[in-house]
Amino acid sequence: MKDTIIDLIRHGEPVGGRRYRGHTIDDPLTEKGWMQMWHAVGDYHHWQQIISSPLLRCQAFAVALGNRHNISVAIEPRLREVGFGEWEGLSHDTVKKERIDEYRAFLKDPVHRRPEGAEVLGNFIQRVASAYEDVIAHHHGKRCLIVTHAGVIRAIIARVVNADPVGLYRIKINNGGITRIRHTETGDMLECLNGQLTGE
Repeated sequence: MKDTIIDLIRHGEPVGGRRYRGHTIDDPLTEKGWMQMWHAVGDYHHWQQIISSPLLRCQAFAVALGNRHNISVAIEPRLREVGFGEWEGLSHDTVKKERIDEYRAFLKDPVHRRPEGAEVLGNFIQRVASAYEDVIAHHHGKRCLIVTHAGVIRAIIARVVNADPVGLYRIKINNGGITRIRHTETGDMLECLNGQLTGE
């Protein structure tokens, strides 16, 4: 049985700096953000399929990469970032200063102490898992690139290593960082986190 290789890349730096974007804020990439992503993939182009979140900070690069190497690009709405409710659009510094109690409670228990109006973490993990499982099923034995968000990558990693969702935000995902998962007949293996692609 041929292994399925799933590479995931987090979007680069978006316009507006560090803030909670979730899936209602659709900022484009900065020039630095574009450079982060091109640097991460380098000359690597061995994918048979690219799958992207519909948000601009992911989709624009996915389409550009697909066009450069003549690779098919599919847009998958289930790969959009988790919804942050009332925190959407707020900078990290603002939340830490003006909502310090909420912020501390969230870090301690992100499952039950969500921002007001935020997407339920279990629902988010389930929609991401269903998208990931469909990629595996439809592209068996191939190499795929998923262009997406930190939260989505964390959710997939947690699924692969059977981690408790309470620890989801203890996984650091860099802008432009590459995560690689190898799907085999005995299960999934996390091979790389926050890396770059070179050769095979």
